[in-house]
Amino acid sequence: MTQTQNDQAQNNQTQSGAVPANVRLGENNYGKAEVNLMKVFRDSPRHEIRELQVRVGMVGDFDAAHAQGDNTDLIATDTVRNTIYGLAKEGFKSSPEEFGKELIAHFVKTGPRVTGAFAEFTEHLWERVQVGGEGHQHSFARQMPKRTARVEGDGQTFKVTSGIEELYVLKTTNSGWEGYLLEERFTTLPETNDRVMATFVTAKWEYGREDVDYDAVWQQVYTQIQETFTDHYSPSLQNTLYLMGQAVLTRCPDISRIWFRMPNKHHLKYNLERFGLENNNEIFHVDPEPYGLMEGWVERA
Repeated sequence: MTQTQNDQAQNNQTQSGAVPANVRLGENNYGKAEVNLMKVFRDSPRHEIRELQVRVGMVGDFDAAHAQGDNTDLIATDTVRNTIYGLAKEGFKSSPEEFGKELIAHFVKTGPRVTGAFAEFTEHLWERVQVGGEGHQHSFARQMPKRTARVEGDGQTFKVTSGIEELYVLKTTNSGWEGYLLEERFTTLPETNDRVMATFVTAKWEYGREDVDYDAVWQQVYTQIQETFTDHYSPSLQNTLYLMGQAVLTRCPDISRIWFRMPNKHHLKYNLERFGLENNNEIFHVDPEPYGLMEGWVERA
């Protein structure tokens, strides 16, 4: 500790007039967040793009930095940002998950006090602009759903979690809500076997092995969630959540379990009778809140 740091610590104790509590540093990390990165792949006239928001957090022996203000051998967070862009140029040839492994291995190798790290990604998805029925060579339109990933490890072994956010799906029929507890004083909702069902799907999944084609698996999950949403009468959002998980685990043997968060985005049949008009499940009020919320893991037995 420098003389300035010693003086500051003594001043803090003197000003407060109290003896500091006996404490120790608990679990902690530091790094850089909301690093916005786009990479354009120009290997051919038909360009590809990947756009990521990245957070990297490092873990290790950081006690001195917290307790004494001693920054010896610490990697600056500005360096973390620069590293993300630099390694994206040299690496990042496939999935965010593989890029996360590259980043973690780098920081463990170069940081004297770093023993492990994690990398979190939100990927904005882009599709080619269609011109005359063909995807344009270098023009894209950003999509609503987002791809997510978290990688953590010690530079040699890694735990990978992949996911989806803001996948907004809706079906105009083939859904209901019946057979629930009606004899309860605050229940006013009538039963129905024909309703609009809509939800924002958030999902994340874990893997049973490390050697995985993450891009291919993500596309399979993304496709399967949408297909399962369509293929059954849904007596509840809970049942659809379960069937989605079952279908994904059937299709993707590399996945060990999958978690869903699915709010019920209510589309309420609007009362047109007061205007002398009949509403045959055509006009709805989209009620943003409050909303039912279903969450759950579906796991291999």
